[in-house]
Order: sequence, then C-alpha cells, then structure tokens
Amino acid sequence: MKKYLLVASLSVSVLNITFTKQTLAATLAAPSEVTLYAAGSLRGALSEVASAFTQEFGISVRTEFASSGSLKDRLLAGEKADVYASADLGNALVLNQNNLSGEVETFAGNPIYAIATPEVSLTTENLLDKFLDPNIKLGISQPVSDPLGDYGVEVFRKAEAIAPGSFAQLNAKAVILSGTLPPNRNSPGGSIVYYLQDINKADIYLVYYTSALSAQQISPSLQIVELPDSLKVQADYGLTVLKGANPGGSQLADYILSSTGQQILAKYGFSSPKSVPEPQGVSGILLAVSVAFALQRKLIATKRQKVQVSDEYHS
Repeated sequence: MKKYLLVASLSVSVLNITFTKQTLAATLAAPSEVTLYAAGSLRGALSEVASAFTQEFGISVRTEFASSGSLKDRLLAGEKADVYASADLGNALVLNQNNLSGEVETFAGNPIYAIATPEVSLTTENLLDKFLDPNIKLGISQPVSDPLGDYGVEVFRKAEAIAPGSFAQLNAKAVILSGTLPPNRNSPGGSIVYYLQDINKADIYLVYYTSALSAQQISPSLQIVELPDSLKVQADYGLTVLKGANPGGSQLADYILSSTGQQILAKYGFSSPKSVPEPQGVSGILLAVSVAFALQRKLIATKRQKVQVSDEYHS
C-alpha cells in the first residue's frame, strides 16, 4: 500500500513540476505592456516609434505625454513607468540622481525656433527688434515645469548679451502659454495654433522646431523663423529606463536609439544625438564626472530663475 502511495505522490510531484515549468515558460513568452512617459513634443514621433516597436516585437506600449517636468514629478511621487523620454537632460538626470533610473542618454536634438502670425512679418534679421516691440505679444511655455519655457528664458539671457536691458524687458512682457487644451488642439502643433490664432494670446511663440513644423501643417499661414546665431538654443532630449522596469523597457529604449527609431524621429524634424567619445581610463572618468556636475549646475541655475511674466494668461 505504501509503495502505491509513494508512486502516486511522485506522479503528482512530477505533474506539478511540469505544470509549473509550462506556466513559467508561458509567462516568460507572453509579451507584456511597456509604459512610456514622454515629453509632449514627442507625441507624434514616439507614438509612431511605439507602433513600429509593437509591430516588430509584439509588445504593446502605453504612452503618456505631458510636460517633462510634470512627468518627472509624478515619477518622483511614486508613479510607475518603464521608460522616460524628456525634452531636456536635467529632468532625466534628477531621476537618475534619486536612484529611480539608469543612465541618461541623449537620443535626439531639437532647436528652438520662433513661430509667428503673418501680420508680424517676422524674419531672422528683425527678430530681436520684434521681440522687444511693446506692441507685439511674445509667448513662452511655463519655465521650470516645462523645459521649453527654460529654453525661452535662455534665449532672453542671450538677448541681454546683445542689447543690455533686454532680459528685464523680455522677462516682463513674456506671456506664459500653458493650460488645458481643447481636444482638437491637444498636440504640439495644435497647441501653437490654439494660442496664436484661436485665442490670440500671442503674436510670436518660442517653440521647438518640430512643433513649429506640425503647426504649419495645420495652419500654413504661420511663419517659422530661425533664430539668429547669437540667440540660437538647442534642446538635447534625454532618455532613461526606470529601475524595476519591465524587460521590454530596455528593449524599447534600445529601439528608440536604433537606426529605425532615429529614422522615425528624423521624419518629424528631430536630429540625431551628438556623437560623444566614450570616456577611457581615469581621465575619461574625470571628464564624465565634470560633465555630470556641469549639467547639474545648469539644472539648479535654471530652477532658480524666477520668470516674472504678464498676468494676461496663467496656467
């Protein structure tokens, strides 16, 4: 009798082990969802990248697009995501410095341009004069919470070097353009058309080049104007994988950095990240550390900048 019970027990154990292995194999084989938090200016490009990634690997991607600063704050507060794509390096570095993510990589570049209503007759040559004209409304995004606003302040700072007193004048007249958008304008290009033409809150808006292209597709009459060399500002976008991320998170990040991902980003007007030599030996490590500290100092300086703007519009 004991012999039969032992055989039965062993049979059940074998079945349990087999079932457990099959269940584990099925769990590992089943593609799971990846969550991507990304800057609003990336909505079109990374939506297409996510779609191509899903089609190629069978892993679905849930996307959340908003200002880089607000997404970073949500992650610091405990929200979970797998990949974070910011319109700057500073917000991504904050997550890394708080031990919430891995290394930060530059994955795209996006210059700041001016976009204006046709009545302004804006050109690269008359741009600063138009900015300073008291009769022309100049819009920027919310500084600190949105990197685009910080880049706008950087343009003001560069103007000060050309014409002393410009920073104070631009700082005082700037109109913050942020807030809830109508559903039909909830896109980088749509928001520009909304502020410049739908509700006429600004005549000129400092925006990302890619967003300006999207806006002009919606409203061809809008003028896209390159900033003069003395005022040029380049946005470097940072990518990082969150700690404890789904394995598909690293796969998605690699896909964004791959030639396929970069080709899709280029289609929307983004440039490829600058090529930076990998640090070698002690001197390379010191270089990497000095760069990290420089980026941190720049972030702190940006956060300390208090932009006093017109009360004409608030978020």
